[in-house]
Amino acid sequence: MRDERFIRVHRGGLLKPEQHHQLIKWACDCSEHVLDLFGEEIDERLENAVIVAFKWVKGIASVGDARKASLDAIAVARESQNPASVAVARSVGHSVATAHMADHSLRAAWYALKAVKNSGESVEAERKWQDEQLSLEIRELVLSARKAEEIDRIEI
Repeated sequence: MRDERFIRVHRGGLLKPEQHHQLIKWACDCSEHVLDLFGEEIDERLENAVIVAFKWVKGIASVGDARKASLDAIAVARESQNPASVAVARSVGHSVATAHMADHSLRAAWYALKAVKNSGESVEAERKWQDEQLSLEIRELVLSARKAEEIDRIEI
């Protein structure tokens, strides 16, 4: 059962539109923060996905546009060989998919952490950075959802 805190109010949940926008912005921040771990040349489909996510927030891209951009990013992950690159692409895919389902934001952050781990960098420092990017409107929501899903305990 989906957490109703991540379902938009107009669909019977508790998530306000501004919170949804904050979640996708945060997810994109997490993905963009690790984008340089993808490799020397970043696939344009990943950059496009982030652009589509921000266009969705502004109301100039549809959820369908976001879903397509997400599938394009996931295709990049499937085509990649390097574990860090795969995780970066999945992070981007989940960040733009947040337009469709807000709880994808949690997976965007998790895959960003996985990219950091696969690159041999500090997961704890990245998690701290991610938490510092949370706006007040979504901070408690994200932190409690992570704990409820035990997402912090899943092996990264």
